[in-house]
Amino acid sequence: MKRVIVFLLTLGICVSLFAGGQRGTGASGGEKKVLEFWHIQTVDPAPQFIEAAVKRFEAANPDFKVNITVTANDSYKQKIAVAIAGNQMPDIFMSWTGGTTNEYVKAGKLMDLTPYMNANNYKARLLDAAVTQGTIDGKIYSFPCENVAIEGVFYNKELFARYNIKVPTTIAELEAVCDTLKANGITPFSLANMTKWTGMMYYQILPARHAGLGPFAKAMDGSGTFEDPAFVWAAEKIQQWVRKGYFNDGFNGLDEDSGQSRILLYTDKCAMHIMGNWFASNVIGENPDYLKKMGFFNFPADETGTGNPKTITGTIGDNFYHAASTCKYPDKAFEMMTYLLDEQSVKDRIAAGRIPPVKGITLTEPILREIFTVVQNAPDVQLWYDQSLTPEVADVMLSASQELFGLSITPREFARRWAAAQSASLRN
Repeated sequence: MKRVIVFLLTLGICVSLFAGGQRGTGASGGEKKVLEFWHIQTVDPAPQFIEAAVKRFEAANPDFKVNITVTANDSYKQKIAVAIAGNQMPDIFMSWTGGTTNEYVKAGKLMDLTPYMNANNYKARLLDAAVTQGTIDGKIYSFPCENVAIEGVFYNKELFARYNIKVPTTIAELEAVCDTLKANGITPFSLANMTKWTGMMYYQILPARHAGLGPFAKAMDGSGTFEDPAFVWAAEKIQQWVRKGYFNDGFNGLDEDSGQSRILLYTDKCAMHIMGNWFASNVIGENPDYLKKMGFFNFPADETGTGNPKTITGTIGDNFYHAASTCKYPDKAFEMMTYLLDEQSVKDRIAAGRIPPVKGITLTEPILREIFTVVQNAPDVQLWYDQSLTPEVADVMLSASQELFGLSITPREFARRWAAAQSASLRN
């Protein structure tokens, strides 16, 4: 009987130790404190260098465990919206600046990062424009991290050389490039627009080139409207391009997250792709051989318009990270974020084809230097349309833009729906 009792006691101790080990123990043998961390970096090598940053934080903080949840871009939008609505936010999570972040701040969902960014003047390490973009009413709520992201035209240099095509400097020249490619059996633009925001990449630069940033700013504050001629003109231009066959077949049913637009580029079926410069990082992770024949140019000028051709659309710091107002360990949440931009993380991001929003970086990849030169020469930056708008207005605009590309609504109906949604939002 004594042997049985000793055996049972020993078994109980072992089970208890095993269970404790499964939960995770700190340096003192107690349970670890947990930080939940959500991000959308699904394309290699980004998940690996984020995980490496987390491990460095955990090594420096043995009482903490960081649980990473990775979700594809478009699925994430719904997932985080549900978490925010239910007040079940992760401790650290990715989002975008603009209308969505404004809504989160109004609802009291985000932690004010200002004291942490000011401590030891940490924010001085970051690009000023990136810090400004994460600031609302004088307080910093967003930690700029992944990339200096602007949109531009990525193109196949070998195809351009084969057909004696020069980089266009005006929209008329761009259309001539498209006509030459079409005549030689090459689809000009690669687009996967099932998730709607990708079509916006082609549309949103056009009003800026045609009439500058004024019409958008006025439509946002109510002194103007999204029925302004600049937005109608841009919508008409998109439909002209669709009718001319400048886009691949079936684009409204193709998925960007799974890389369907990129496959068309890698196989030389399409020659150009208008996208944020995270595309360079995707290429390095998926098909580095394509990088050798890939070029980049800023979207050309509208020779009939008044917009500055050096204006860029994008964000200086995309993606941004937040700490939830419900976070139990705010000091450690911010410390964890800083590991995402420590010296090793900056090196990892540059090697992966990104431009981290940190001062004094050195870029060796030619295409990254070219992109950064465009950023440095830009007189102003238009934030992505869907991020500038409230989530409700952005949904209307994106759905209507997909229909615009599908030729199922007119340019004026597209503008009317968008304007009506914005007007209702301002009234509320």
